[in-house]
Amino acid sequence: MPVQRPNPVQWVWYALGGGLPRELAPWVLADTTRRTWIWRHLARALVQLAPVMAVCVLAVPVPLAYRLSAAFGGLLLGLVFSTAFMTETIEHRVVKAGYPPGTAARVRAERQERERVERLSPYRRDGAGSFD
Repeated sequence: MPVQRPNPVQWVWYALGGGLPRELAPWVLADTTRRTWIWRHLARALVQLAPVMAVCVLAVPVPLAYRLSAAFGGLLLGLVFSTAFMTETIEHRVVKAGYPPGTAARVRAERQERERVERLSPYRRDGAGSFD
């Protein structure tokens, strides 16, 4: 059964920290546990930082070089903090979607273990190549 995806407006709302309807809960879990979950988190962080950067560049009455350097510095600082609290933010999103705390970490650990076993499985077929 395919997982229903949010529309663009819902995704922007989700990226800004808003909740999604209950029928999108499986997508939230998939979004936060896929192999690309770190890149997805950073993309959401960029969406959150974009309005602040835009105000900094467009509305502050100082020379453009100062505005750009402030925006870039703010972007770097924002991404550092976003990265520092990445796992907590992900777990909060999953809990907000209706899953128990720790679900995202457990699902990611299960996926990593499954991938590890699959990666090593060619050496264990029919006992051939087994080092046990």
